[in-house]
Amino acid sequence: MKKARLLLLGILQLMSMATMGQNADLYLFIGTYTTKTSEGIYVYKFNTQTGDFAPVSIAKGIKNPSFLAFSLDKKYLYSVAEMSGGAVSSFSVDKQSGTLTMLNTQSAGGNGPCHVAVDKTGKWVMVGNYGGGSLSILPVQADGSLGVATQTIQHEGKSVNTARQEKPHVHSINIASNNKDVFVPDLGTDKIMIYTLDTKAGQLLPGNPPFTSSAPGAGPRHFTFHPNGKFAYVIQELDATITGFNYKPGKLESFQTVSTIPADYTGQKWCADIHISPDGKFLYGSNRAHESLVIFSINQKTGELTYVGHQNVLGKTPRNFMIDPTGKWVLVANQDSDNIVIFSRDTKTGKLTPTGKEIKVSMPVCLKVL
Repeated sequence: MKKARLLLLGILQLMSMATMGQNADLYLFIGTYTTKTSEGIYVYKFNTQTGDFAPVSIAKGIKNPSFLAFSLDKKYLYSVAEMSGGAVSSFSVDKQSGTLTMLNTQSAGGNGPCHVAVDKTGKWVMVGNYGGGSLSILPVQADGSLGVATQTIQHEGKSVNTARQEKPHVHSINIASNNKDVFVPDLGTDKIMIYTLDTKAGQLLPGNPPFTSSAPGAGPRHFTFHPNGKFAYVIQELDATITGFNYKPGKLESFQTVSTIPADYTGQKWCADIHISPDGKFLYGSNRAHESLVIFSINQKTGELTYVGHQNVLGKTPRNFMIDPTGKWVLVANQDSDNIVIFSRDTKTGKLTPTGKEIKVSMPVCLKVL
């Protein structure tokens, strides 16, 4: 009897170890520009224990699938087609094999769509059109495909940078945890537009207030919420800053703005992406041209940022980057050096260490994991 129990315990332990090994493998989905050699959306396996990876599949047939978003249940993936006469496409996701099957494509309602988001009911997909300065909301059909847009909102205005802010440029769509507040940074107008989502009608209504202003010439771009739901942060492309906000339903109140680059840096200011570690203790932002990630610690009571350091990205033009769900790894998509560099992350200090591992993909822009 004792031997049988020991044998059973051994079997259970082996099963547990096998399950842990399986759970360590995530699917990494890579959105790209297809102007060089990329064929579409690339799928890799990524191991969260070792940082190793292996190619799985490629979803072909979309021009410039630069930004991706999953439905909440992870059954569907939505991708922009960043081009003139922009579009947004839907895919079903095979969670076992990691392959994508295209369902359909719809108009994005404007040129150059660069960002897409899915609401928490899974009924609505929102797409932001950088070139067109507009955003559209599209219904999700029963099979995950997209219907024709129920609404397209055209932004108006410009700002002080005549080269980059000659008209509106919607850059991201960010849905709060209440699934009502939608914050839309517009690089061209130096405003974060605020909308209220009506999930029954598929309409975005103006918020109260309807926007929060950035500093003239700042160029608000990507946006993220703190895991505690109390703070939010926007990275501003044109003046290389991050602004922190106290978030309350329908409102943002700024409390701090910090630089993402060293004081003695005189090169181009060209920020891109922003993310917070899963434990909420550190914030990271990407600097194209300076070719770095900036690292800040976050005061858990006030939300204020304290500078920790910079990490060279070992490539050119760090567009999007990703912190994996375990918080152990940071993957940086370097658009112009055609590589995704894998860093290990010290969860206590927030600092990054190159692993020597990189994924070779042409013009990577967006990273998402399943």
